[in-house]
Amino acid sequence: MKTTKFILYALSLCSLFQALTACEVSLDDRAITIDGKRRVLLSGSIHYPRSTQDMWPDLLRKSKEGGLNTIETYVFWNAHEPSRRQYDFNGNLDLVRFIKSIKDEGLYAVLRIGPYVCAEWNYGGFPVWLHNMPGVEFRTANSVFMNEMQNFTTLIVDMMRKEKLFASQGGPIILAQIENEYGNVMSKYGDAGKAYVDWCANLADSYQIGIPWLMCQQTDAPPPMINTCNGWYCDNFTPTNPNTPKMWTENWTGWFKSWGGAIPHRTAEDVAFAVARFFQTGGTFQNYYMYHGGTNFGRTSGGPYLTTSYDYDAPLDEYGNLNQPKWGHLKELHKVLIKMEKTLTHGNISNVDYGNSVTVTIYATEEGSGCFFGNPNTTTDATITFQGSEYVVPAWSVSILPDCKNEEYNTAKVNTQTSLMVKKSNEAASLKWVWRPEIIDGPVLEGKGKFAASKLIDQKQINDESDYLWYMTSVNLNDDDPIWSDNMTLRVNGSGHVLHAYVNGEYLDSEWATYGIFNYKFEKQVKLKPGPNQIALLSATIGLQNYGPMFDLVQSGIPGPVEIVARKGDERVVKDLSAHKWSYKVGLHGLDDKLSNSYSDNLTNWLSEELPSNRRMTWYKTTFKAPLGSDSVVLDLLGMGKGFAWVNGHNIGRYWPSYMAQEDGCITGSCDYRGSYDNNKCLIGCGEPSQRYYHVPRSFMDKDVNTWFCWKNSVETHRM
Repeated sequence: MKTTKFILYALSLCSLFQALTACEVSLDDRAITIDGKRRVLLSGSIHYPRSTQDMWPDLLRKSKEGGLNTIETYVFWNAHEPSRRQYDFNGNLDLVRFIKSIKDEGLYAVLRIGPYVCAEWNYGGFPVWLHNMPGVEFRTANSVFMNEMQNFTTLIVDMMRKEKLFASQGGPIILAQIENEYGNVMSKYGDAGKAYVDWCANLADSYQIGIPWLMCQQTDAPPPMINTCNGWYCDNFTPTNPNTPKMWTENWTGWFKSWGGAIPHRTAEDVAFAVARFFQTGGTFQNYYMYHGGTNFGRTSGGPYLTTSYDYDAPLDEYGNLNQPKWGHLKELHKVLIKMEKTLTHGNISNVDYGNSVTVTIYATEEGSGCFFGNPNTTTDATITFQGSEYVVPAWSVSILPDCKNEEYNTAKVNTQTSLMVKKSNEAASLKWVWRPEIIDGPVLEGKGKFAASKLIDQKQINDESDYLWYMTSVNLNDDDPIWSDNMTLRVNGSGHVLHAYVNGEYLDSEWATYGIFNYKFEKQVKLKPGPNQIALLSATIGLQNYGPMFDLVQSGIPGPVEIVARKGDERVVKDLSAHKWSYKVGLHGLDDKLSNSYSDNLTNWLSEELPSNRRMTWYKTTFKAPLGSDSVVLDLLGMGKGFAWVNGHNIGRYWPSYMAQEDGCITGSCDYRGSYDNNKCLIGCGEPSQRYYHVPRSFMDKDVNTWFCWKNSVETHRM
């Protein structure tokens, strides 16, 4: 098998959318129609904030070369409206430019406005300030929520309309989506949930944008909304409304990665099998989620505990390179499906049962017929005789014969070369580092925060301005206090997600939650003194919940109780501090000083002596020259604990390479594509860092000197 090498440098529509030609986009029971012509639509998800503007043209070109004719994207509310009525559409948030780039490449677009997106994105795409509005309840018939949702949805619709980006205006957008996978959770909301769905449908329909609206995973989608399928396989999906086509909005090409988890891998054969089965059973619109996953820059990853990489094992990898053989194997499938477009959208469908679940599906038109031979058995190849000829269909595969005579494609027969990623490292010794400790100054040591409350607050109350929040209080003790003892313990119950504890200015210890649990209990013996004792707890979140019924109510930070526990012989005395006066301070001193935004060579307050080892709460800084060429660039952060990294002021995301994947559950050798896939099948990377390499887009770097900052707040090596 041939191998293609990619080098990464690591540092140690209406036809072709003729101008302003409006399209009529409609549908019938077989397909989406464009200017009256039924279309086979092959789509792929690319999320504009997970790449850069400079990457967009290449990603879209490779998508088109891979056989796609449509690009699907979410719209990310919290990125565009980080503060109420303050909007951001700059840089890689330039939605209009992204949609125009899709048009420039001659592709259609599907705009999933939501504005709930899930997407493994922080808080599911909702702005956290929305959570703090009085009386709000998310995703239900609640006037506060609906008013804000309508405001943002209207903003996006009006923006697209102004730029003439809907197909009815000559633009590339042929479909839009309201809400997202609400049917998965609607039962938890009762009658108010049903009323909310009806309201969403009426809102979408009221915009009169001249294209159909989707509601994925919504079996009771009110007309004219179109219910669509999401999942690993959608061949058994049947639209509730018989007058709408069979559509698949999310074919999961892989899965997301988590801190502490191994890397999910889905084979090219299985993805192709799922697609071919879908078209064999009458589907005409299919979207890959993801076609390019990209990177969760900054603090955008959700979860909690989802990695900065959103590679997703997609046909285009995190950096935009071809992920072979997946990209090429699917490209060949797309060629055959497009070749059969008229047959698939107009042919009379009949099936011949060969037993043992083997089925031949015939699409017959006046011009000719096309056939699918499907064998979903996991171990048994099938030999069938059809129209006088004998055919062998491997287990868990589909053969496609556009003329019902000659096999042009089989999902299990991969003829595409495999790509191999080669990482070429610079010399680590060439990097000259300086460092400085995080300043834990008077306000923290003395408990003087920006605001106070006689309770422990949910960390979302700070509107997600930072991962970090100081919880500070003072405890007065004397020898006569019932709690007084030589054996006292500080006990903290936390729910998101890391804790660093200080008592009287001295570091005490740290604790963190494990993936999938997200709650922790901190218990550490503490020596207190007579008089006032200052307790400072630094809480850090690692992405806010993004999925589930009422996920917005999942607490983060320190819900408590926070207690001093004394032991006197067999007696235990507990002093609950939860209702004490607590003072709060958002963020870190280094962030307040904007250390990561400094481009200057001024080394004031930076230390150049030997770098400290096993030191937490530390800032590091170095400079480097951008590698020559156009190959992708990554930071190799092996050996670091947990923190953030910046290049020239660009936050490339959270890092945590010391958090190792589980030891067990990974495959040894090649993955058997046969049989139903889930995200625990074909795992790789057990016992290794969940993420070692961190993407630095070329547009983040200067040709000459670049500044690299790291904030490191822990040193642990952690295994599940």
